[in-house]
Amino acid sequence: MQQLSFKNRIASNYIITTALLIFVVFFVIFSIVRFSVYIKVNNDIQKEVAKHLKEIEVKENCVLLVREEQWKQVQFNKVDVSPAFIQFVDELGALVNKSPNLKKKQLTYYAGAINNELFDGKLDNISVRQIQVPLYQGTKIIGFLIVAMSLEDSKMVLNNLFIILLVAYPLILLVLFLIARFIAGRSIKPISSIIQTSNVITKDNLKSRIPLPQNRDELYTLSTTINNLLDRVENAIEREKQFTSDASHELRTPLAVIKGTLEVLVRKPRNPEEYKEKIDFCISEVNRLNHLVDELLLLARFENQKQTLKIERISLNAIFLDVMSRNTTIISEKKLTCISHVDQDFYVNTDAYLLCIIVNNILTNAVKYSKSGSTINFDVVETNDKIVCSISDHGIGIAKEDLQKIFDQFYRSKSNQHPEIKGTGLGLSIVKRLCLLLQIDLEIESQEKVGTKVILSFSK
Repeated sequence: MQQLSFKNRIASNYIITTALLIFVVFFVIFSIVRFSVYIKVNNDIQKEVAKHLKEIEVKENCVLLVREEQWKQVQFNKVDVSPAFIQFVDELGALVNKSPNLKKKQLTYYAGAINNELFDGKLDNISVRQIQVPLYQGTKIIGFLIVAMSLEDSKMVLNNLFIILLVAYPLILLVLFLIARFIAGRSIKPISSIIQTSNVITKDNLKSRIPLPQNRDELYTLSTTINNLLDRVENAIEREKQFTSDASHELRTPLAVIKGTLEVLVRKPRNPEEYKEKIDFCISEVNRLNHLVDELLLLARFENQKQTLKIERISLNAIFLDVMSRNTTIISEKKLTCISHVDQDFYVNTDAYLLCIIVNNILTNAVKYSKSGSTINFDVVETNDKIVCSISDHGIGIAKEDLQKIFDQFYRSKSNQHPEIKGTGLGLSIVKRLCLLLQIDLEIESQEKVGTKVILSFSK
């Protein structure tokens, strides 16, 4: 079975609800008209009963009309749209007298009918509304006054009204369906724009955006949300392209160095010392390559936030001592001194493993860019709502214009001026990403030829 379009489903749901409402309205209209018609007939019959009760008298168990000839003449000459039929019967229902407008017809006496109650009856296949009023002599019923009025005109009006409503009902629903379909089509026009825009978007074309509708409704919110999603997707793909390009370049460099070194090595026989020197050089480049791959994998893993955080209460002092002990060799090689200005133990709630990576990258950067024989300071202070940790060095510093770029992947400030300082340009990118993941405030203060201070702020 073919599915209805979204536009037709909206119109159909609207019509179903409207159909029920119109049905209830038509039913109420018909009921009110029918009730009004019957009320009118009932009131007219009651008036006739009251009038004719005044025109009779009971004598010796007989019902007599006062001025019978005059009564018949009045009844004969009366012209009404809905004339009243009058009939007198005895206690057994036998005819005593009747109005001339009945002619040869005779109202039916219903022995089982409730006295003084209006009900529907028949007069020679004509529907009438009638009442049977008992006539008393003392406490004894000696006859009945039967008053009836035709319901033919009233039923014709009701039948015509029913037919009109029955014919109008589907026509109104059809017109409303077309109107609802037209309005629904205009209302969901932004959805067509979404479909068209989605069809032209590919990985090579992420610039298209959905036109925003004029009304700030749910469709406006949907269009805005999708546009924001496209912005994020475009930025992510651009970052991925840039990351892939930079990573390829960085990986290609040590591979090219290793390849060139080996090619030179095999061109002619060499003495053992030369072989050892070149092999050691290749090993150092392989180690550098392994380090680069490890950092790329680490960055990619936390870029997608797939790492499960293990939050626990840890000591900042212990983290710093652990990182410093693992870097003792490179610290000794540059004859650096690490000084801790901490007068008490400080504890924070965070992931110990990730914080070790952050501190290790900051410390190794400080060692790498520090002047030989200088100091690296580790300070922790406590404020009202934060614990602030800072690692500062006395190295080459960072230019003011580079401070905003140092967190970019593979960016290395002053790397061309200091080729002896090896690195991948990923350390601070990893630090920035992990600080965002752990909700640690990160700030860097630096001045060229003076030094750099990295500040980490932890919430209590």
